[in-house]
Amino acid sequence: MRKLTIQIFAAFALLFNSYSSNACTNFLVTKGASADGSTMITYAADSHYLFGELYFRPAAVYPSGTMMKIYEWDTGKYLGEIPQASQTYSVVGNMNEYQVAIGETTYGGREELQDSTGLIDYGSLMYIALQRSKSAREAIKVMAELVEKYGYYSSGESFSVADKNEVWIFEMIGKGVDLKADRKTKKTYNANRGAVWVAIRIPDGYVSGHANQARITTFPLENMKTSISSKNLDKIFDPNIEVVYAHDVISFARKKGYFNGKDEEFSFSDTYAPVDFGGARFCEMRVWSFFKEINKDMWKYFDYAKGHNLKNRMPLYIKPDRKLSVRDMMNFMRDHLEGTELDMSKDEGAGPHALPYRWRPLTWKYEGKTYFNERATATQQTGFSFVAQMRSWLPDAVGGILWFSVDDAASTVYFPVYCSVTSVPEAYAEGRGDMLTYCDDCAFWVFNKVSNFAYLRYDLMIQDIKKVQNELETRFISQTDIVDKTALELINNGNKDEAISFLTDYTVNTGNYVVARWEKLFQFLLMKFMDGNVKQEDGKGGLKYNKYNYCPAHVDNPDYPDWWKKNLIEETGDKLLYKSEGGGH
Repeated sequence: MRKLTIQIFAAFALLFNSYSSNACTNFLVTKGASADGSTMITYAADSHYLFGELYFRPAAVYPSGTMMKIYEWDTGKYLGEIPQASQTYSVVGNMNEYQVAIGETTYGGREELQDSTGLIDYGSLMYIALQRSKSAREAIKVMAELVEKYGYYSSGESFSVADKNEVWIFEMIGKGVDLKADRKTKKTYNANRGAVWVAIRIPDGYVSGHANQARITTFPLENMKTSISSKNLDKIFDPNIEVVYAHDVISFARKKGYFNGKDEEFSFSDTYAPVDFGGARFCEMRVWSFFKEINKDMWKYFDYAKGHNLKNRMPLYIKPDRKLSVRDMMNFMRDHLEGTELDMSKDEGAGPHALPYRWRPLTWKYEGKTYFNERATATQQTGFSFVAQMRSWLPDAVGGILWFSVDDAASTVYFPVYCSVTSVPEAYAEGRGDMLTYCDDCAFWVFNKVSNFAYLRYDLMIQDIKKVQNELETRFISQTDIVDKTALELINNGNKDEAISFLTDYTVNTGNYVVARWEKLFQFLLMKFMDGNVKQEDGKGGLKYNKYNYCPAHVDNPDYPDWWKKNLIEETGDKLLYKSEGGGH
């Protein structure tokens, strides 16, 4: 069993905390692995700095010479500008009108490979590709060409890139900075501009995932049949191609001294982002927890996910024991490592109310030793999350649904956003609030009111939250068929614009309704659990008055668990011991 030294672990802790704003989770599902034949990807954008809102960019046509300003997604820093495409496609959230969806997780990798001269950060890369691509393959091509031409500004990144037919995992890292002076202009430039990367199509019938650790290891080298390098990038549209990679992904590693084996032995992750204890325990653990729910053989990798046996590495993708539904994917995003010894609601850190969260920092010190908290899929600092569902048997306008939510996935509601909408619900729209500007009818703040209140007495409040969550999501999922059929009928009758208007109205009304309903839930929770009491419900969705309709009926005061009492008594001795008037016990 490999043990991590304190020095190595502390170094990782510093690195991981520096990227904590990009701690995200993606799960990928192919057509053959889904219950209805759709492709799906999930994404939790986890950050202590990200305000959850639903982005919208309408399709547009631009005159020749138009420039596009690039701002780093994480910070808003201006990076520069690039030529705008003559035609862009409509994008809502992380899905465009052609049912192309992209998610990401940051793995960091070798620090020296970050390019401070690059113009394209990972966020801009996603959203530009969505505006310019009609398929997953085209999105990968666009992304590869953008970083080659303009430079890649961010650290190592894993992308989920999917359309209605295929799902790809695409991992990238920059090449650092090697400044040279142009002989003629005397201007400096980065001779290492660009990135090294590998993209692999997940085989049909399989699922994959990534969560802040590079996961692609070895891959088939260029054979012009199923695998190509970027020198033949135009051939990516051949449906037989399953692997595409930067032509210098191996040679650059040799040049930098990262790799000296045979080409066929080259592993992207082991070279550019080797997995260590933290990469396994904080990152791969989330992928493993998803895998274990759908494949009984995954328990053999538990020692790897715990960081105890890094040689027992999980496969990039697995075949599930059953077909997966949209509801399944929503629930997987709510995982707290339940059913394992790592379930945070089961140890003393959960407090007397079984809270499955720990406030940051992720790692901490005590008496000279470094310790850590688990990092589950569901986490308190989520800005937004989604389940993107792409359905090939329907027209694009109807086929793509972005099941969208804000805040902690465990206590949020995913509502349907059709990919063809021309506007988004006001409560989720950009610009109505931010992390330092409260907005009483913004989805992000309303959901945070509920979740942060629930963290105080989680074991009780989460039951009421789950009840409403399940009620709403069950309704939305069951309504999908009738909404699809109505829109499809309009399209078949030559009324596509009416269909899009109908889907927009449905999306907007549903999203705004969710926020209004969640505000009502907050009010209910506040009244029911105020001051540590638990008031009785009246069986009609409200709270029960006494028989005179004057004040609440008898309130409950749930007792603390025995383990908590025992620990308190051991710590305080007889200080809290109740004594009779005669002085006896």
